[in-house]
Amino acid sequence: MRRALWAWVLAVPLSALAQGNGVDWQRQVLRVTGDGPPDVKASNPSQARLGAERSAKEDAFEELLEEVKGLRLRADRTVGEEMAREETRRQVEDVLRGYKVVQKRYFSDSGVQMEVEVPLGALTSVLVTPAPAGTAAPAETKQDARAKHTGLVVDARKLGMTPVLAPRVLDESGQPIYGVETLSAEARKSTGVAGFFKSLEEARKSALVGAKPLVLEAARLQGSELLLGPDAAKVLAGLDPHLLAEGRVAILIK
Repeated sequence: MRRALWAWVLAVPLSALAQGNGVDWQRQVLRVTGDGPPDVKASNPSQARLGAERSAKEDAFEELLEEVKGLRLRADRTVGEEMAREETRRQVEDVLRGYKVVQKRYFSDSGVQMEVEVPLGALTSVLVTPAPAGTAAPAETKQDARAKHTGLVVDARKLGMTPVLAPRVLDESGQPIYGVETLSAEARKSTGVAGFFKSLEEARKSALVGAKPLVLEAARLQGSELLLGPDAAKVLAGLDPHLLAEGRVAILIK
């Protein structure tokens, strides 16, 4: 149920309302708004509000479910297509039902509206099974090397890339350098694979990659896989592996 007619009796100004549903690719969250009109059959205002909260929670879940189907896991595959498998659908729905309520609004007619978020990493973790680890955990690095860079930025603005849940960075021969399998178990569920930004300035202002990221330009795009040239791949090999394991990676797009 989208913004119902009861919204005209708001107890808050229109400017305070949600900005709409969709993905925040910078923060790597899926955010929607659930609407709950008052229960007109309730015997008192308290019951009407409780009924409205239940409706808002269910509406938020339905909106999340609708939005998530259109997300691209890879360039050639949507989450909706993955959900054709019953087990995958159940896992995705479990993730969505674990949403976080980030804001509630109470209206003068006892209606309720709530904004909720789900981290993209939590979705990716049930949609992608990482390949068996073929390398050891990142070794400890010296403090001066760790301080040199605060993350990784891959510039794909010339390549026409669109955001996906599971991008990968490959070397020139097609060998994977970074992807979901690189992430730690914790980052896989919370941080996600990469944030998407429109400019380097935006990326540097984010907590994801910080003010001193390593910036590399991708040479080619194959689907949702970014290929680095040999020089860029060599530079990336010197980056603190902990930054990649923590998912401190941003991709620049137009």
